[in-house]
Amino acid sequence: MRHISRSVCVKADNVRRDEDNTGEEESMKTIKLTEDTRKDILDRLLKRSPDNYSEYEKTVADIITDVRTNGDRAVFSYTKKFDQWESHADNIRVTQAEIEEAVRSIDRPFLAVMKKSAANIEAFHQKQLRNSWIDTKPDGSILGQRILPLSVSGVYVPGGKAAYPSSVLMNVIPAKVAGVKKIIMTTPAGADGKVNPGTLAAASIAGVDEIYKVGGAQAIAAMAFGTESIPKVDKITGPGNIFVALAKKACFGYVSIDSIAGPSEILVIADETANPRYVAADLLSQAEHDELASAILITTDEKLAAEVGRQIEGFLQELSRTEIIRRSLDNYGYILVADSMDDAVETANAIASEHLEILTRDPYAVMTKIENAGAIFLGAYSSEPLGDYYAGPNHILPTNGTAKFFSPLNVDDFMKKSSLISYSREALMKVHQDIELFAEKEGLTAHANSIRVRFEDGI
Repeated sequence: MRHISRSVCVKADNVRRDEDNTGEEESMKTIKLTEDTRKDILDRLLKRSPDNYSEYEKTVADIITDVRTNGDRAVFSYTKKFDQWESHADNIRVTQAEIEEAVRSIDRPFLAVMKKSAANIEAFHQKQLRNSWIDTKPDGSILGQRILPLSVSGVYVPGGKAAYPSSVLMNVIPAKVAGVKKIIMTTPAGADGKVNPGTLAAASIAGVDEIYKVGGAQAIAAMAFGTESIPKVDKITGPGNIFVALAKKACFGYVSIDSIAGPSEILVIADETANPRYVAADLLSQAEHDELASAILITTDEKLAAEVGRQIEGFLQELSRTEIIRRSLDNYGYILVADSMDDAVETANAIASEHLEILTRDPYAVMTKIENAGAIFLGAYSSEPLGDYYAGPNHILPTNGTAKFFSPLNVDDFMKKSSLISYSREALMKVHQDIELFAEKEGLTAHANSIRVRFEDGI
């Protein structure tokens, strides 16, 4: 998961920079992994959290209050202000004709790839489905759990240049698999009032029920509280900029959310057997997202570390988004040289990266020691973009160290669970005094009485 945010400049301490053959500074900082450098890096990574952007919170709060109070009128006003087009009740919802036009505009090979990706995502998430269950005992007690899908789910999709059809598939398909009754999507339109065709095509493939042309914090507020045109949802998922992230945070409690998305991250654990060109390419695949993205290599081999640095400089002469990549690597790019694979694993668990690649002689053995990671990629031919686009596991992943306690977006995120409790008189008789004692020790005599009255006859 990721958001687009403003730049944060940091000073790198305890850092040695190597120089390439041209005499220019390399973009990746090569550091000896120690307890001090591990702590320094962790401190720097945590500074990227959306919690550090409190200066935007009042703006977001004002937008939410306005939408909650004034509904459509506020949404239309913000759309004109931020997206420069006139929206109203008759054009805010994407029509079927617009969807069909978008699908026709997508080249056939790309459309076919999206459909293949969607099939893989569905197959993977089908395996996550769980059924309700009941456990009965001879004394007449019945315990169980009833599992049902949410009624309405909402997904936010960035617009403009930051249009990611893959995120549409990843957010919507698990909800469809879960059995959510209605899925709505909000996404900003351009100044011409049109939505990115790739976004609409992906929404059609995934099975979105309703699409609305609204973006930013106002879209989150509209889904959280409902307006005359946009229905209230039970849960909001999907990435966005800092205003979207803060709006999701502010609306949590009125509506469920997936998480507060942070900048993208990749961590690669590699030994002397790794191909340095592969490692460099994989690190850059995340650094290109934005200047707050983090790309870290931990290796036990100094020669590999040096060669990866050289390969990165070579790729930077060929790739687009070079300026973004360089800023990302300058701020949050590290090559860490560890004394042992155990030190590498310990650091990886402390960082708890969104994406973790293991490029070692026996990646499966290393994997068994990993406790904290959003998604784990094993071996030379399991590059991170495989997970982003195609393999099937969800690419909506925990960031900023939250993989220590959060999981990838999954079918369970779109389910609600109710406990089932049924005791016969016989079953309750055996335990009623225990319950009464527990309640009385907590000073809740009415609780105790609710049990006791059922045995007043002494039978």
